[in-house]
Amino acid sequence: MTTVAPEAAELAVVIVNYNAGEYLERCLASLERHRGEVALDVLVIDNASHDGSQTEAVTAHPWARLIENPANVFLSPAWNQGIRETSAPFVLLLNPDVEWWRGTLADYVGVAREHPRTGIVGPLVRNSDGTVYESGRPFPSVVDAVGHAFLGSVRPGNPFTRRYHMHGWDRTTEREVDWVSGCCMLFPRSVFDEVGFFDEAFPLFGEELDMATRVLRAGRSVLYTPGVEIVHEIGVSRGRSPEMLRMHSDSIYRYYRKHRAAGWRRATLPAAWAALRLRAELEAQRERITTR
Repeated sequence: MTTVAPEAAELAVVIVNYNAGEYLERCLASLERHRGEVALDVLVIDNASHDGSQTEAVTAHPWARLIENPANVFLSPAWNQGIRETSAPFVLLLNPDVEWWRGTLADYVGVAREHPRTGIVGPLVRNSDGTVYESGRPFPSVVDAVGHAFLGSVRPGNPFTRRYHMHGWDRTTEREVDWVSGCCMLFPRSVFDEVGFFDEAFPLFGEELDMATRVLRAGRSVLYTPGVEIVHEIGVSRGRSPEMLRMHSDSIYRYYRKHRAAGWRRATLPAAWAALRLRAELEAQRERITTR
């Protein structure tokens, strides 16, 4: 595959890599197979990987550019770095453990062009076993958020999780939602001029929630489309260590404090922090039990 000079591209694809192993090379290979008729600028930003995945993947696909950071700056700062290093009118932020499955990158851009008011477009996401992942969700109520947090892992059929996952929608129809999975998000570049870049106070989790909230408040929409499909191998770079689970709980608390705790809800902040930290500790305990 050939790419064009960054300033001539219609679509910039930014992939942030950290020890993704063979998944990064597979991601780039899938872009080559599913490019379609769109001028591409593909940029891999590596966060000080020590597995050599970044050099192996870009050597195999020399049309991709590579920036190697001397330290792991996490996700939001690296995404912002990639947005600044590219200039195409559309920006696709993609995890390295994603493979394109159906449709083309050109189709994806076409959906965004057909919906000019849209600020974020997310695709149909499949798990590695082919099942559909419930990307495209509402912002949950406090009750649903708490119920899902504590029951979602042990009783996935509970009513809180069913509402949060929009049970009954099979994800085969296009619709506006509150937010989509951060593993694959397409933005018109103009969105960043309107709402700013990613909030780097969310270094690894919660950044897609924060950005979607800001996009909606700016009068744009978040669109889920089944017109393109990807496969996502969840957690290749980050895993589910106790540290990652605590970082996740801290980010969700930060999001709640920033966007959902106005007025009388400020009084709920200590309880929210305690509940999220408890949930992280319980998940860490379950992870230790299941991996023994």
